[in-house]
Amino acid sequence: MTNISRRSILAAGAVGGLTSVAAHAAGVFGNPDLPPQGAINSSPQALLDPGPQNPALAGNLPSFVNPPPTDVGGMPLFWSSFNIAPKRVQGGGWARQVNAEAFPISTTIAGVNMRLDAGGIRELHWHQQAEWAVMTYGNIRVTVLDNQGHPYVEDVKEGDLWYFPGGAPHSLQGLGPDGGEFVLAFDRGAAGEYNTLMLSDWLAHTPPDVLAKNFGMPADVFKNIPLQQRWIFQGKVPGPLAADQKAVMSANGAAPYPFVFRLSEMKPNKATKSGQIQIADSTNFRVSTTIAAALVTVKPGAMRELHWHPNADEWQYYIKGEGRMTVFNTGPAAVTADFRPGDIGYVLKNLGHYVENTGTTDLVFMEIFKTDRYEEVSLSDWLAHTPPDMIAATLNIDPAAIAQIPKNAPGVMPA
Repeated sequence: MTNISRRSILAAGAVGGLTSVAAHAAGVFGNPDLPPQGAINSSPQALLDPGPQNPALAGNLPSFVNPPPTDVGGMPLFWSSFNIAPKRVQGGGWARQVNAEAFPISTTIAGVNMRLDAGGIRELHWHQQAEWAVMTYGNIRVTVLDNQGHPYVEDVKEGDLWYFPGGAPHSLQGLGPDGGEFVLAFDRGAAGEYNTLMLSDWLAHTPPDVLAKNFGMPADVFKNIPLQQRWIFQGKVPGPLAADQKAVMSANGAAPYPFVFRLSEMKPNKATKSGQIQIADSTNFRVSTTIAAALVTVKPGAMRELHWHPNADEWQYYIKGEGRMTVFNTGPAAVTADFRPGDIGYVLKNLGHYVENTGTTDLVFMEIFKTDRYEEVSLSDWLAHTPPDMIAATLNIDPAAIAQIPKNAPGVMPA
C-alpha cells in the first residue's frame, strides 16, 4: 500500500460521510493534514454559515471565511486595521491608533495614522519612545531639536520618512494646498498618541513664578497660555521653508544627520520585473537607530517570496492594492489573512511568511522592524546554498529541479 493511499483511507475514516473525492484530497500535496483541512474536504451544506453576518467585514477577509486547505491550527491574530480604529478629531486634523492594547500581538511597534489640514498643527511635544513615520499623502513641515542642541526643519512629501529619537522635542504642521497624512510607528507596542508629553500640558501645570524665573521674563507674559492641551489645532499655513530654517539657526550648528529620508526616490535594493524592495535602516538613514523599514512593491499576480526575519518582529502597513499573507509557525500552524489599504499585519520574529498580490493593481506596503538593521532570510536562497543531495533526500525533489531554485534571493517572484 502506498503512503498516499494509506493516508487517504485514514482521512476517510476520520471524517465519516465525506465524498470519496473529498477524502482522496486529504493527505496529499496541497492538503496535507489529518483531520483534513479546508473547504475541499467538506460538503456544500456543511460550508454554509447561516448565523448572523457582517458581509462588509467578511467580504474583506475571505481567507478567514474560507482558508486554503494548507492552513492548519491557529495563532494569535496578526491582522488589524486603522479602518476599525476610532478617530480623535479636533480643529486642524485627526488621529487614530492601533497599539498593543487593541492589537495584543504587536508588542514591539505601536502605530498611529494622522491627518493635518493645511496649517493644522500637531503641537510641540516629545515621546518616551522613538517616532518613525512614512508620508502617505500631501505635504508636512517637521521641526526637531536633537539632544546636542542641533535644530532641524524640513518639508516632507508622499513617500518620505522621518525619525525622531525618544526625548527629541518636535512639531508637525500641514502645508498647502491640502495638508498631509502619515503613519507613525513608535518603537514600543504599548506606546500611543494619547500619552504624549506636550508643551501646553507642562506649562499649564507649572507655577507662574517658576515660568518667570525659567524664562527671565514677567509672569504676566504667561497669563493667556492654554490651560488644556492643544494636541492638534488649526494654525496659519507656514511661510517659506528657508525662512523657518534661518529662524532656528543655532550656534551649535546643524544636525550631523538628517532626520528626513526620501525613501521613494532611492534606488531599489532588490528589483525584478515583478516588483521591488527599498530598504531604509541605520546604514543609509543614519539617525534611525531603533527602527528599520522596507517599502515593498509587488506587481499583480506576483508575490513577496517565502522568507523570515531573524532579528525582529515585522509590523506591516498596507498602503495600496490587495494582498494575502500566510504565516507559518511550529505545531505546525499556518494561518492566512487578507490585507487592503489601511490594514496592519504583524509577523513574529523568525516565523516564515509570504505575501501575494491578489488584486489588479500594484500591492504596496511597509515592513517595519524594531532594530537598527534590516535582516532577512530567503527560503530559496537557503535551499540554493544547501548541498543538492540534502534537499533531494529531504523533499523528494528531482535534483534537476533543485538547480532551478533562484540563487540571488530576488525578494519578489512572478506569478
